[in-house]
Amino acid sequence: MHSILAVDDSASMRQMVTFTLKSAGYNVVEAVDGQDAWEKAGGRDFDLVLTDQNMPRMDGISLTKKLRDNPKFKATPILILTTESSDQMKQAGRSAGATGWLVKPFDPAKLLEVIKKVVR
Repeated sequence: MHSILAVDDSASMRQMVTFTLKSAGYNVVEAVDGQDAWEKAGGRDFDLVLTDQNMPRMDGISLTKKLRDNPKFKATPILILTTESSDQMKQAGRSAGATGWLVKPFDPAKLLEVIKKVVR
């Protein structure tokens, strides 16, 4: 079973994402912000990281950069799921090493479709 690290400072968004992923058969670990995600990522392997951009303590792009610096996460797909939709932000995400960029509110079917494409 694939494991996904779901990172969002909004409890309701984390709930929606977790529900969507678990009902599709994924194992989900939740983190409340980038710092929490970084700490949880240290001890285990994930098949995908799904992170929000705007969060306290560490945002999604900073988390992406930190994960990419860790050899364990060099090839792990990282999707940023955020309300941010500007090309500048998307470019910053790509530069940091994000695999993809999804804009909230998300369509559960579309989210699962994207995840199926990037998780091996």
